[in-house]
Amino acid sequence: MTVVELPLWAEITVGTLVFLSASIALVCSAGLMRLRHFFERVHLPAITGTLGCWCMVLASIVFFSVKEGSLTIFPIVIAIFMSITVPISTIFLMRASLFRARQMEKSVPPSINNQTRPDVWES
Repeated sequence: MTVVELPLWAEITVGTLVFLSASIALVCSAGLMRLRHFFERVHLPAITGTLGCWCMVLASIVFFSVKEGSLTIFPIVIAIFMSITVPISTIFLMRASLFRARQMEKSVPPSINNQTRPDVWES
């Protein structure tokens, strides 16, 4: 294992961003235990997971840029991939859960497809 020597400012920046990312993950995990319903739980990881990912990506950019001596932006690909896939998977999970809750006749908002439009056009 090789030890990478970084300047003090880079070590502090990388350490702060990694600590911030880990703190966000910890707060998110504690928040998941407090929330009662699936619909409350699914929103929190989507936002905080993306924020924690961006902090880790910034730490990676600083670390590899200082280590290599030039600007390194390949970790941004990870953040872009997370920013695209997390909302899509969240939407699919919520739609599946809504479908299942409606089939079990639980109290959830009605489907938009089954709502009739108010007669606002007639007045």
